[in-house]
Amino acid sequence: MRETELWERLRKALGATYAGAWAQQVALTELGSRTVVEALGAGVEAKVVWRAAHAMLELPAADR
Repeated sequence: MRETELWERLRKALGATYAGAWAQQVALTELGSRTVVEALGAGVEAKVVWRAAHAMLELPAADR
C-alpha cells in the first residue's frame, strides 16, 4: 500500500476535513502510541499504519 492510498482510505472513512486532524491527534497503541502522522514520519509502512487505524476505527472487514 502506498501512503496516498492510506490517506484516501482515511478520508473515505472519516471525511476529508476530519481525517487529517484525526491522523495528527489520535495516538494508536498498535503504532507504539504514535499518531498516524508520527508513525509515517518514523518510517512505519503505510499498510501497517492502515491496519492499526482500521482496527481503532472498527471499520468493516471489507475496508481492510
